[in-house]
Amino acid sequence: MKIIFFSAKKYDEEYFRLSNKYACHSLKFTEVPLNNDTISLITDEQVACVFVNDVLDYDVLFNLSKTTIKLIALRCAGFNNIDIKAAQKLGFTVVNVPAYSPNAVAEHTVSMMLALNRNIHRAYSRVRDGNFSLEGLLGYDFNGHTIGIIGTGRIGSIVAQIMQSMGMKILAYDPVCKNEGIKYVDLDTLLSQSDVISIHCPLNEATKHLINKTSLDKMKQGVMLINTSRGAILDTCAVIDALKSKKLGYLGMDVYEFENKLFFEDLSCSIIDDDIFERLLTFPNVLITPHQGFFTTEALKNIADTTFNNIDQFVNNIPIENEILND
Repeated sequence: MKIIFFSAKKYDEEYFRLSNKYACHSLKFTEVPLNNDTISLITDEQVACVFVNDVLDYDVLFNLSKTTIKLIALRCAGFNNIDIKAAQKLGFTVVNVPAYSPNAVAEHTVSMMLALNRNIHRAYSRVRDGNFSLEGLLGYDFNGHTIGIIGTGRIGSIVAQIMQSMGMKILAYDPVCKNEGIKYVDLDTLLSQSDVISIHCPLNEATKHLINKTSLDKMKQGVMLINTSRGAILDTCAVIDALKSKKLGYLGMDVYEFENKLFFEDLSCSIIDDDIFERLLTFPNVLITPHQGFFTTEALKNIADTTFNNIDQFVNNIPIENEILND
């Protein structure tokens, strides 16, 4: 099969070429995202491989249907960036990589909690400037405190295991997935009783802006909020207000509501034209990473291997394990 990879970085090309070593797929990589202006890069490829910030709405999908593309292969788990109903109506098969490495994201989540609690990011900068004062770096023991986990799929379950081993009390909210050994409560109870809240649910109509002014008001004063799921689960403007009022004591984000024009790019020599993001950076108790939770060698290998397996199943006309269907 001929495959074109959009939004492809050097590490994508490296791992996909390694995985393709003994296969016969023809690979073409481009760093630009898939949109109406870049569809022209498609020549005779049958597969478009896209990532989280490639937005495939009806307009893009309609124009894509005029090309040779038959399969849309998401090299990520989330698929909120594609209109699945429109894709199926236009005759596309859509696949994803649902579990490339839940450990990678879970471990990154916990590392953000620890860094925020113990002010590791601030201490790092201070020491490099010759400031060895401990003032302002006080943390607390996670042991004995309560963490609320919203979403207990693969990633959320691993976070629960790790934090339970550190002596934290676990509360969980998930209307769909239930795991043994975890105490499930309603969302209001979780919000009001948790010292740390970690988000691991998918982004959909029900979860968009799940964390908003109303839900933030129900949280403990000084709560820690971590989001390594999808940016739009947080109403960012409401979060900023909660930081200003000190309702939020700590905020860790590996995702951002408006990240598609920022993340995965080197903008160090550019002026960032995003006042909301720039406001977030002014808070000393905010830690933002650039959607790197998935970024481990194991995850990149699994993403490439699973993507090619999805494509092979499509080519061989056998049931595709990771096909996304419109419910």
